[in-house]
Amino acid sequence: MEPITSPLLQSPLLRRIAPYTLCGYSRFREVVEKDGAIPARIKALYVAVAATTKGYREMAQRELKRAHQIGLTFDEASAAAIILSSVRGEGAALSYIAALDAEYPDQPAAAVPMPKIDVNAGEAEANFLRYFGSMPPSLGKLLNLLPLGGDAYYLMREGTINGTPLGPKYSELMLVAVLAADYSPLASVHIKGARTAGASETEIAETLVCAVLTSGLSAWVTGATAMDAA
Repeated sequence: MEPITSPLLQSPLLRRIAPYTLCGYSRFREVVEKDGAIPARIKALYVAVAATTKGYREMAQRELKRAHQIGLTFDEASAAAIILSSVRGEGAALSYIAALDAEYPDQPAAAVPMPKIDVNAGEAEANFLRYFGSMPPSLGKLLNLLPLGGDAYYLMREGTINGTPLGPKYSELMLVAVLAADYSPLASVHIKGARTAGASETEIAETLVCAVLTSGLSAWVTGATAMDAA
């Protein structure tokens, strides 16, 4: 099977006018495309997810295909649908699911009933306090003004961190990739969560480079600043 390569590196125009840029970009891609602190298949998934959040559908499909080629399982790939549903909403999640269905077409398509999960009184608040250490003002406001919304936030957050086939560490790092790709200072929240889940500083750095491929050098600056703030 022919290896998938970056169209940017194949650009005749950039090869002619931007040797520094392409040589730098190729080094960033080398960080992502080789097994390092994080396996290459997981980093390719992070690029696909970051590309989805930016609306770069062709890049998302290409990177998901590359991830599949180097061993990403359907279960691992499906984790991104859970995370995108929570962190970037319906549109991004459905866009990714379309790419997932195209890349892994042989999955069962049987109808599944809507799941039902009860939330006990105080369960959401206890979960937030356990994760954050103290109640974030935004979540305190949600619990006070819209208790049903507080339960909703708890369920989606719990599914995102602890309910994916990737496990907490790689799920937290995927959130870091998405937030860094969007230049969000909230990346610091999930950098802290990734560290708590056992991520090393090198794993965090490799994750930020995944965001560089979709969002440029500013993704690194945002992420590195968030590392210091976490």
